[in-house]
Amino acid sequence: MSKHITSNAVSNASGNEPFSSILEKTLSRRTLARGGLGAALAVLSGVSLSACGGGGDDDTPTPDPKLTLGFQSLPVSMTDGCVVPAGYIAHVLAPWGTPFDDNAAPWDRGGNNSSNDLLHSAGMHHDGMHYFPLEGSSTEGLLAINYEYIDEKALHPNGPTTVDGKRPAEEVRKEINAHGAGVIHIRKADGKWNVVKNSRYNRRFTSATPMSLAGPLRGTASVITPYSPNGTLVRGTNNNCGNGFTPWGTYLTAEENWYACFVNKAPAADRPKSQVRMEIPSTSGRYKWETAAGDATEVQGEFARFDITPTGADATQDWRNEANAFGYLVEIDPYDPTSIATKRTALGRFSHEGANYANPVAGKPLAFYSGDDKRFEYIYRFVSEAVWDPSDANRTNRLAVGAKYMDKGTLYVARFGADGSGEWLPLNESAKGKDGRTLLEEFGSLEAILLNTRGAADFVGATPMDRPEWTMTHPVNGDVYVTLTNNTSRNAAAGTNAPNPRLNNANGHIVRWHDEPNSNKFRWDIFVFGSSAGAAADVNRSGLTAANQFASPDGLGIDPRGIMWILTDNGIDGGRNNDVAKTTNDQILAVIPGALADSTGVGPAINKDNQSDLRRFFVGPNEAEITGFAFTPDLKSVFVNIQHPVNWPAYDTEDATKANAGDKVRPRSSTVVIQKADGSAIGV
Repeated sequence: MSKHITSNAVSNASGNEPFSSILEKTLSRRTLARGGLGAALAVLSGVSLSACGGGGDDDTPTPDPKLTLGFQSLPVSMTDGCVVPAGYIAHVLAPWGTPFDDNAAPWDRGGNNSSNDLLHSAGMHHDGMHYFPLEGSSTEGLLAINYEYIDEKALHPNGPTTVDGKRPAEEVRKEINAHGAGVIHIRKADGKWNVVKNSRYNRRFTSATPMSLAGPLRGTASVITPYSPNGTLVRGTNNNCGNGFTPWGTYLTAEENWYACFVNKAPAADRPKSQVRMEIPSTSGRYKWETAAGDATEVQGEFARFDITPTGADATQDWRNEANAFGYLVEIDPYDPTSIATKRTALGRFSHEGANYANPVAGKPLAFYSGDDKRFEYIYRFVSEAVWDPSDANRTNRLAVGAKYMDKGTLYVARFGADGSGEWLPLNESAKGKDGRTLLEEFGSLEAILLNTRGAADFVGATPMDRPEWTMTHPVNGDVYVTLTNNTSRNAAAGTNAPNPRLNNANGHIVRWHDEPNSNKFRWDIFVFGSSAGAAADVNRSGLTAANQFASPDGLGIDPRGIMWILTDNGIDGGRNNDVAKTTNDQILAVIPGALADSTGVGPAINKDNQSDLRRFFVGPNEAEITGFAFTPDLKSVFVNIQHPVNWPAYDTEDATKANAGDKVRPRSSTVVIQKADGSAIGV
């Protein structure tokens, strides 16, 4: 998540014991260097997912010692170009404004493209993505991609305008169409990837695209609007950040900072608790889209819907419920251009940072994990009611499969114990809170629990974390990782106790856990602490050096071989206030993690004795965040997203490593494709 659109405010006032306090109790009894990587340079191989997905200690396969990283750690970089290891090449693919079809004019350097152009082009600020092969191909497939937010100064010729307190309708439509997600047909020819223009697969999903509501909230009173009086549809998806995918071949796009686009001007006492907990503004929306309401060209309240202040007799007379249809994981079938994107409400409503599933096991329920990217928020797990049938992976009615596994089940929230144990707390009507009452007694219905998922997690006593972002499951041993990007609000007043995990956690860290089979219990440890190389030992607990110092882990990937790829968002867009940001641009690091089963204590698994196993693979251009990450099946091409660069990519070249040699360019978030010059697999 870009810091351009996040808030430093803390909305969690639950008083639940923070993870820092739990870690303090634990690490005060243990040596920080204990619990090393074990088989840090090994990867588990030759075992099917179904053989190990249960996750018990007896299921842990033997590591393969042959896998090693085949590149040296890159030096730091602060330039307007991308940096890759020797022997690698990188080119720009589908930057903001790239036409998907002939309905869009080519991208204009002056910012003069229309709202219709943006409806048929790549959106702005690329984030999470996934590659879906066509017939298993590693040279032709569909790239599903998120467009998280907009930079109004770059989007319009001279930035946004306001006339008599109102935003022009055309500007607002252009901004709405630059948000959302897309599916792009891409093909490799002569070593280079290109967009297949006018492909039937090319689609845009914007903040105005009709979408279906599914799961427990579908058809309920809470989602009835003038647009959908029966509560089954909504227009658009917003602020799509992290992502996920499913075993049956669909894409999951996560709605993160959606709430800031709405406004409720009612008195504080009259606003629903769910809106207060989600920090819906009370004066104006982030982009002031609501001010275009009443324009002569407005259709079905397309702008008025962003003002959710109650004004009419009921929910069919105003837009009070519009925001209730946002804050979910949205399932997209990239292979079916006629399908409608579907919001899966059973998986909770908060600032979703993607969704990653546990390794599937035939005859067992599926589990999905998601972080809530906000200071002192939580980590969630959804467990399906249906048990996994491997034949569902091959069905072509993919959204029906999604309904089977994602519309009925139980949502849980994590509570971490001081001894390295943990428990998933259910968020259903019968679950009991800290005061002994049930969630039903507190909220009145499952509908209300899901609408205020954060409040329900507060009530049962979940563990507040330091901005939980991407989750990722090891494809062989089943360990689950989460990036905790940072939390500079962690101080004594917030209930933390120095030195652990760290006061003013500006650098973030990565936690991992392993679920016990057929149980709501798990075991956890710290995988790595982010830090500058020169920080005191109490901060630099993983012993990082100039070769691998990093801050603010954000995106995360683990490829089928078992190599972990860590993407950072170290706050360069905040003015290089972080010590790491003063030294290098955002980056990708790689490491081959051992299994949690091989560690003892609570880590950190990467420490001063093995930190050299963590290597810098890629450095982005100035002020850019490194976001989405996806491999082709043959592991010979990796797609990486570059978000909010300040002066990149250079005009008139597709070489991602080139810095602009002339005047400043109009920056374009883009996908970068990294390959080896000799055509072999990435990373080894």
